[in-house]
Amino acid sequence: MAKKKTGKKAKAAEFAMSYAHAESGDPLIGETIGHMFERIASKYPESEALVYVPTGERYTYSELFDVCSRAAKSFMALGVRKGDRVAVWATNHPEWVIAQFSTALIGAVLVTVNPAYRTHELEYGLKNSEAQTLILIPRFKSSDYVGMINTVVPEVKDAEPGKIDSKTLPLLKNIILIGDENQPGMFSWKEFMELGANITDSELAERGEDCDFDEIINIQYTSGTTGMPKGASLTHHNILNNGYFVGQTMHFTEEDRLCIPVPFYHCFGMVLSNLACVTHGAAMVVPGEYFDPLSVLEAVEKEKCTALHGVPTMFIAELAYPDFKKFDLSTLRTGIMAGAPCPVEVMKQVNDSMNMKEVTIAYGQTETSPVITQTSAKDSIERRTSTVGPPIPHTEVKIVNPETGHIIPVGEQGELCCRGYQVMRGYYNNDRATEEAIDEAGWIHTGDIALMKSDGTFKITGRIKDMIIRGGENIYPREIEEFLYTHPKIRDAQVIGVPDQKYGEEICVWIQFKEGESADGDKIKEFCKGKIAHYKIPKYVKFVTEFPMTVTGKIQKYKMREISIKEFGLEEDAGIETA
Repeated sequence: MAKKKTGKKAKAAEFAMSYAHAESGDPLIGETIGHMFERIASKYPESEALVYVPTGERYTYSELFDVCSRAAKSFMALGVRKGDRVAVWATNHPEWVIAQFSTALIGAVLVTVNPAYRTHELEYGLKNSEAQTLILIPRFKSSDYVGMINTVVPEVKDAEPGKIDSKTLPLLKNIILIGDENQPGMFSWKEFMELGANITDSELAERGEDCDFDEIINIQYTSGTTGMPKGASLTHHNILNNGYFVGQTMHFTEEDRLCIPVPFYHCFGMVLSNLACVTHGAAMVVPGEYFDPLSVLEAVEKEKCTALHGVPTMFIAELAYPDFKKFDLSTLRTGIMAGAPCPVEVMKQVNDSMNMKEVTIAYGQTETSPVITQTSAKDSIERRTSTVGPPIPHTEVKIVNPETGHIIPVGEQGELCCRGYQVMRGYYNNDRATEEAIDEAGWIHTGDIALMKSDGTFKITGRIKDMIIRGGENIYPREIEEFLYTHPKIRDAQVIGVPDQKYGEEICVWIQFKEGESADGDKIKEFCKGKIAHYKIPKYVKFVTEFPMTVTGKIQKYKMREISIKEFGLEEDAGIETA
């Protein structure tokens, strides 16, 4: 006779709380990035480590470790000590990877600078991070990096390399220029690489032994809710383990070859790509210094890549390339689509048309090194298109009521919080912002609205913060608003994100002028050019005499968004389904 159901199981499921902890039989790595790199180079000395397709440069793991060791010695010769900040302001080049691992070998802190930054943002980032050394490229397309640094630090032109004395940036002493070009006050890359000739292997090893995996090794700038960007301080332990477990989730081995079109300055490129590869002895294949769909497709075919990373807009561009069907992508197996909400239909096309049957979705933020959740390479297409997966190993996730901070039942929407090895040490030189982001129990509050499903996976449904995600770039309206306040005609500016089929979101600004003043949208955009990054320049400009307000005087940005969608004809873009 069947036993009568008591209903306890159903009741327990009904009231199950939104908390998940991903256990793992695979332990966390308890070593520095430098020690890990040396161990992998010894294990796979002849395996290909780095391929730069545009120039044909190739490094085995043994060769890459050797060139990074020489660069590390040159930093030591320059006087770079453990904990000193070395900023990199460049597009994707082999020298970027060399800088990443050579600084790790000596415990210097790598400061990543967005290549789209202009003078205003560059000066702030270098000053806030207290950078002593800057590595940059001469130019890229219409961007004159040498000209911009000379604008910020005019003393460079008359300085001896290594002896810059700047009033604006008093800590900045060294500038290293990638390439063979010679510029006043700067070391060329070749000159820099020769500086460490007299530093011995034992001196380098001694420096490495003095490093600890809980020390900060990277400062990643993420746009700030109260104005300028904040520097997330990340340790060896943070990013090394995040890269490793992301690679594990994709089932990476030394046989894999990852095509990396995402930028190195972002955690996507530096951690999910570079460190995921190096921790597994896989090859980093760089198709070019910037994203181009043709270069990516050619690199995948030529280098027989097994994995490919990208934000949704990159995959959309690759799938839409006119000769897409002519490329042999049969070697592809896995990869990551992340950085912005992933349209379900695009995910399905990548799965089918690009042969990426094990493509995954990853979710996180810079402050969490960056991945919090990730779908498995073996998950069903339905699970990989409707959720951002479960927590990655050794990670706790909970959903809380944003007002009370209490955990809520499964299926209800609230703020997603994360606790684990990947949570940043804090914001550099910004204790107040750190305290606002990480609570006393060690949980980081992401500001993202999400729900937990009964199978332990999560779905992102919105954001508490006003953050805009445009093509994988995190943009906080307050930063753009603060800049627009410097316009002599503008009394007030309110920035919002509006839906966009190509980039996920675009920037819209509502502007109030001062009494008697006026201008058109093109004039506003022109004012922004060259002063803030191109992706922060508003696409849509609306002039108003008032903003929608609550009875208490708070601006209702959600109403601004609704009005903008209707006024600019974005209803179709607003209906795109995402995971």
